[in-house]
Amino acid sequence: MHTDRPPTKATAVWTLVITSIAGFMAALDNLIVITAIPDIGEDLGGGIEELEWTVNAYTLSFAVLLMLGAALGDRFGRRRVFGVGIALFTASSAGAALSSDIGLLIAARAAQGVGAALLMPLSLTLLTAAVPAERRGMAYGIWGAVNGLAVASGPLIGGAVVEHISWQWIFWLNVPVGIALLPLARLRLVESHGPADRLDVVGTVLASLGLLGITFALIQGNIDGWTSAPVLAGFGLGAALLVAFVRWELHTDAPMLPMRLFRSRAFSTVNAAGLLMYLGMFGSIFLLTQFLQLIQGYSPLEAGVRMLPWTAMPMIIAPLAGALSDRIDGRLIVATGLALMAVGIGWQAVIAEPGLSYAAQVAPFAISGVGMALFFAPVSALVMNSVRPAEQGIASGASNALREIGGTLGVALLASVFSARGGYGAPREFTDGLTPALWVGSGALALAALLVLLAPRQRPAGSVAEGTAPALAEPGSARHSAPV
Repeated sequence: MHTDRPPTKATAVWTLVITSIAGFMAALDNLIVITAIPDIGEDLGGGIEELEWTVNAYTLSFAVLLMLGAALGDRFGRRRVFGVGIALFTASSAGAALSSDIGLLIAARAAQGVGAALLMPLSLTLLTAAVPAERRGMAYGIWGAVNGLAVASGPLIGGAVVEHISWQWIFWLNVPVGIALLPLARLRLVESHGPADRLDVVGTVLASLGLLGITFALIQGNIDGWTSAPVLAGFGLGAALLVAFVRWELHTDAPMLPMRLFRSRAFSTVNAAGLLMYLGMFGSIFLLTQFLQLIQGYSPLEAGVRMLPWTAMPMIIAPLAGALSDRIDGRLIVATGLALMAVGIGWQAVIAEPGLSYAAQVAPFAISGVGMALFFAPVSALVMNSVRPAEQGIASGASNALREIGGTLGVALLASVFSARGGYGAPREFTDGLTPALWVGSGALALAALLVLLAPRQRPAGSVAEGTAPALAEPGSARHSAPV
């Protein structure tokens, strides 16, 4: 990893602040629209499928372009592309706020996702370059805590803004933050480059269209019928394009996602767990937020406040878990977090009833929040330590992409389960759909916990000398089987 000048302590602090704020802004917009969906539908029109796309347009474009964003940073300069990402995200946020119909809003949300895809993976590689190896666990923990808090607090912040101002302001809020970050990024971040010298445009197109086809089929399945021609075509064409993507990546000289990374058991298992975690978490939050509003009768702000036992935990616990991962095996921390989330969401599935009191939900919300905090803090270190320093940029992009894909699929899949077994009619009909959907989310999280435990044991982050290959404890890991 080449940097234009050696980082200092002040540079490390500024990098942590700037990348955390930028990451918070991008992560917040994953779910911030959820509490605004009723207001958006009333103002702009559109059925449930169009409103679902206000979430998925962002996560899908975010997911499929993350690895391209990492490659652009490696080639043209990570600080430079990071700044472009902030600028695009800021401009498209203004576009979303000014949207006069649902189609324009979906398009603006997709553009926001492109900006987020440029800034998010580079925020982690910029941070890695600026922070000494022995302190990266704490830095990753803070970065992870801020991003985890952003994802989970989207409903709270969105609810407060919608209730007291208007839904447009959930997007206007990004504009002054983005404008303030642009000069700070230019003046305070150290420029660095990676080894990439060519861009994988074909791979990007294949992955984008393949994921779009599958997401479209999941969303339309309950509308058009699971055996209808459009749905079957979406699944079939999407799967075929993803197979073509893998074959292309195996043979091209400049792959967007080097398949050799997956020879590392550490890299493949941790990233599979990340995809499943986002699938279970995003889908569950999407439905539980609506349960609080539509069935329990809370306003958007009241619903967000009542999720605080879940959403406040990352800020409290994740930095401590990140520091702990400098001293013990991070796999155990991540697996524990995933198991707690599975328990918390499974508990919600057991108790979901139309007349459920909020008091009965506090404990499962809190358990889910602790689990999410334990996941976000050490997982970045696990991913970055599973590859060589020269490949950390593409590893960061791949990891974030797989998680966002999980989030997109989670909203689409759990909403499909919900619609197949229930609906938005009577309260009983809602909980009839909610319960099996939450069990799907809980099952995905439990499977993720098991996958993390299959990863090889890693030495604590602080024991890895800066500039050396990741220290993994057994053959078959990136150090042994993922040549660079």
